[in-house]
Amino acid sequence: MRIWLAPLHGITNYMFRNSLYRHVGGIDCCVTPFLPVQETAKLNIRNWRDIWPKNNTDILTIPQLMGNKPAHFVDTMRMVHDMYGYEAFNWNIGCPVAQVVRRRRGCGIMPDADAVEAVVRTVTTQTPFRFSVKMRLGLKEPSEGLEILERLNDYPLDFIVIHPRLGTQMYEGEPDLDHMDLLYQHTRHRLIYSGDLFSMDDYLKLQNRYPKIDDWMLGRGLLRNPFLAEELKGCFSGDAKQRFSKYYQLWTQELLDSVKERSTMAKLKELWHYYACFFKLSPEQLQQLLRINDWEQFFDRSLQFVRS
Repeated sequence: MRIWLAPLHGITNYMFRNSLYRHVGGIDCCVTPFLPVQETAKLNIRNWRDIWPKNNTDILTIPQLMGNKPAHFVDTMRMVHDMYGYEAFNWNIGCPVAQVVRRRRGCGIMPDADAVEAVVRTVTTQTPFRFSVKMRLGLKEPSEGLEILERLNDYPLDFIVIHPRLGTQMYEGEPDLDHMDLLYQHTRHRLIYSGDLFSMDDYLKLQNRYPKIDDWMLGRGLLRNPFLAEELKGCFSGDAKQRFSKYYQLWTQELLDSVKERSTMAKLKELWHYYACFFKLSPEQLQQLLRINDWEQFFDRSLQFVRS
């Protein structure tokens, strides 16, 4: 069983990842939030701090790429390899955000199986790197994902991550496991399951349904409960609230060391939408916390929830 940290754009950057790794166990690998592919002349990857090797020393880290032009993937992967040494890359064709979809990136490319295959064909024939894909069932129809999987069966992909929702669903509604069943049955590649895995009960149901899957990607589930990976692996120990308190205070200090108080508060408010589940806050309690705009008051109030 391998646990992957999901790429959550704007949240799981290297600072967040490294702070999390120092305080919790059970996470084996991660995929970074996406980086845009470009032709060589336009690349400036020296600014891509999220994949600097010195910022990624704790676990296996795979850079995720976003784009739709085959040649740009080749140029970007070669430069990232030459500068930083990475030999594995992931392609995001699952992002459902409207501005991404409109540019035929992320989930926006899924209706065009020819374009998807063109990127995979080019990368796997023109580079020596391990390549993988993170996808959804489709943008508007599950048939899109099924056709892509069948097209990609003969290519030497490292793995495929599947989130069992359509792009038009965003993160709403229930995962469509009936159509996930079809993709599970029709691919020859190693699959990583991603989506609404929040508890041991969720995992056991999914593992029973998909016995050939050994890799599980945690995103929102790990934000709601930082110790979920440990629980799934049966290696959790200690007092959860005490461990969370230590993690939260040190993570806050690391944020303050790098950005101003207002930016730290904005980042923590985003995370408290998830932490609220861990502490079983009512909607009213969460809103009271999020309405606070003074840093000292916000941090003191948040600590009250952490220590209660």
